[in-house]
Amino acid sequence: MKLRDALLTFSVDRPKWVFSLLLLLCILAGLQIPSIKVDTDPENMLPHDQPDRVFHDQVKERFALHDMIVVGMVNRDSDQGIYNPQSLSALQRLSEEISRMDGVIPKDQMALDRVDNITQEGPGTIRFEWMMKEAPSTLEQSAEIRQAVERLPLLDNTLVSGDGRAAGIYVPIESKSVSYKLSQQIESAIAALNVKDEFHIAGLPVSEDTFGVEMFVQMAISAPLAGLMIFILMWVFFRSFLLITAPMLVAMASVIITMGLLIGQGYTVHIMSSMIPIFLMPIAVVDSVHILSEFADRYKPGEDAKPAVLEVLGHLFTPMLYTSLTSAVGFASLAFTPIPPVQIFGLHVAFGIMLAFLLTVTLIPAYIISLSPKRMAQLKDHNIQEDDSSRLGRLMSFMGRLSMMKARLLVVGFSVLTALSVWGVSQIQINDNPVRWFKSDHRLRVADRVLNAHFSGTYDAYLVFDRTEAQDPIAHLNSELVAALNKEPLSVDIKPALQAMMESARAEDFDQYASMLASQIDEASFTRPAQEESVWLDLLGRVEAAQIDAKYFLKPDVLEYLDKLAADLETQPDVGKVNSLPVLVKTVYRELTGGGDDQYRLPDSARGVAQTILSYQSSHRPDDLWHFVTPDYRSTLLWLQLKSGDNQDMTAVMEHVKAYVEAHPLPQGLSVNWAGLTYINVVWQEQMVNGMLKSLMSAFVMVLVMMVVLFRSLSIGLLAMLPLSVTILFIYGLIGFVGKDYDMPIAVLSALTLGLSVDFAIHYLERARAIYRQTGNWAGAIADIYKGPSRAISRNAIVIAIGFTPLLLAPLVPYITVGFFLASIMAVSALVTLLLLPAVITLIGNKDKLFQTQVSVKEEV
Repeated sequence: MKLRDALLTFSVDRPKWVFSLLLLLCILAGLQIPSIKVDTDPENMLPHDQPDRVFHDQVKERFALHDMIVVGMVNRDSDQGIYNPQSLSALQRLSEEISRMDGVIPKDQMALDRVDNITQEGPGTIRFEWMMKEAPSTLEQSAEIRQAVERLPLLDNTLVSGDGRAAGIYVPIESKSVSYKLSQQIESAIAALNVKDEFHIAGLPVSEDTFGVEMFVQMAISAPLAGLMIFILMWVFFRSFLLITAPMLVAMASVIITMGLLIGQGYTVHIMSSMIPIFLMPIAVVDSVHILSEFADRYKPGEDAKPAVLEVLGHLFTPMLYTSLTSAVGFASLAFTPIPPVQIFGLHVAFGIMLAFLLTVTLIPAYIISLSPKRMAQLKDHNIQEDDSSRLGRLMSFMGRLSMMKARLLVVGFSVLTALSVWGVSQIQINDNPVRWFKSDHRLRVADRVLNAHFSGTYDAYLVFDRTEAQDPIAHLNSELVAALNKEPLSVDIKPALQAMMESARAEDFDQYASMLASQIDEASFTRPAQEESVWLDLLGRVEAAQIDAKYFLKPDVLEYLDKLAADLETQPDVGKVNSLPVLVKTVYRELTGGGDDQYRLPDSARGVAQTILSYQSSHRPDDLWHFVTPDYRSTLLWLQLKSGDNQDMTAVMEHVKAYVEAHPLPQGLSVNWAGLTYINVVWQEQMVNGMLKSLMSAFVMVLVMMVVLFRSLSIGLLAMLPLSVTILFIYGLIGFVGKDYDMPIAVLSALTLGLSVDFAIHYLERARAIYRQTGNWAGAIADIYKGPSRAISRNAIVIAIGFTPLLLAPLVPYITVGFFLASIMAVSALVTLLLLPAVITLIGNKDKLFQTQVSVKEEV
């Protein structure tokens, strides 16, 4: 028995078995849901072994960097801005409260009460004291704090805005996953301050974590609302609550089983996979609407429902199978992207689509057959003749006539539209920013605008410089010492002792090795024969020189290069400020050498730089140094504060650095790389866009092959791709035309466009071919097509397009995007199918040849 017949016979003969098996699957899947694990970190868009992510993690570890939440205080009322006793007192109390919260790293927290003021205590000496050990009680004391802050480049416009209106608290956190919880605790602490100052909380970690929390809240609201809207619209068309319950059961079961499978396999629910219900529901309902539409057209109350069900499913089975396969292929193609959460999302939606097909061809007929004759009698008579006089029927008849009478005009019109769409596609800008996932009036978007207007920037990026060696530094030092010794007459006597010292000083760390070797050589200069003293002292000098040379970022010329690059970067509009080791050294050196502005410069020698840094080690926060340079002084970084987290802005900064390095080559032996959350967002976005493009192209080819196989005709296969092609171009052309950034939700919609756009074409062409064989006349075929099949297509488009309008009311931009473009996809693909496709067929001369296939594929399935 054929697969189709087996499934249909089983469904109509044993409906209770169908219900029982489905209930069992839903229960098993539902039992997995309580073990759900949520991950909303966009950083996990990249595999753990992706080179940029590995380097980013290494940089955080090497420089003891932590993700941060930025808390901003703004005073618009006082003439002194935040430099007044009340505001500074509130700031200190809030800072102390935050430092005691779980998940905060207190020693690295930055606020006015937790940083040093650096001043000169006397000639050659420096003084470190807390900037705000106690909150000031007078305006004069507040003004003194302002003068001190504005004198320290590392703090000015970082901890306090240049206009003095805003102050910040930089809160380092143990994990991004605690961001939302901490933000709630901080808001509670702010409420307890009882001051008039404004407070805002910003930063990528809190934006990403907050989105994750609100995303699941929104999912719990939007998905049921969309389901309710679809249910209401189907009732409008079919006027039977009993009948339209079946497709809703299909959708719900598909979502529950798919999500249960995902969670049961141990996958975390990421930003992408959380949207599986939204993407799966319209696809799960589409086939059911086709069945209900044709069943309602053919069934008359009082008749036996079984023949009508089998007849409808008999000729819809193959079109539904292929529409499901094409949709599944569109989403399964996402497995070729290099983004793990996208791969998981695509494969599970593909599974859900095929599951929905299986449930549609089993549950729908089982459900209809199980209804009693009394309940079936309640089904309104939707025969074709009556529907012809309805608004939808009259509209379909008009569109059918229009497609024939104005075929050339329609083709020209759609061609112009397609050309405009191509232009629109060329205008698309690839850009994303997790903060923009919220609506413009969301508190995080408001905080982002306010704080980035006042401060240097709440987005971080790190430009990391590493000293690269042509050979191992220990081996290089040893060979240099041996070469120098070989030139000495006493080398024969000294070499064995030196070799022994090298062996005993063996260590993996160069600085440790050189220190041990220098100690032994120094001792030998005293204990060995007097005539060897000068030789040992020469060797000692070479070791000490190698030690200084190894501490690469103590060299003034190297620091000068970094300082000039930082100064150049600060001229860029996207860069608010660059903090660096040279800035720290110049600040401390100024106070060591007199405190004048003319002394704000780098020391002349590496020893001078080392002495300056040694002085800084007496501060209350000596470990802050290691945020800029590693203890071996072989790696350093520039901390860029950016006013925007948009990918385009970060990319512009990257391109500027690239151009600068090309014009001013790096010092020999120096390499440079990027790190930081803002940069990582650029990396995964680029990989997603490139991966989506490749998957879309490959899926497009696969769908074309499937269309040719389905219709056993290259010509009809190409016609089936027409609505898909026009819809994709129009949707993405519209994105470019209106200036919408190509972001994560838009990228994923390509798979949805692929699956839904070809759906209508398959049903239209399959029925058109069958009807044309019966009538032998295209005009007659058009009349029949725009009675039955066209109404199913239009009903489907209306149900899905309008059904997901509740998403437009969501506070999260990705949901609004999905809702708007889902409606657009359905509307455009339906119009192209119902107007352009028949117009093109009308202009084809030999229709007998076009529809010449003798055996329908559906008869063989």
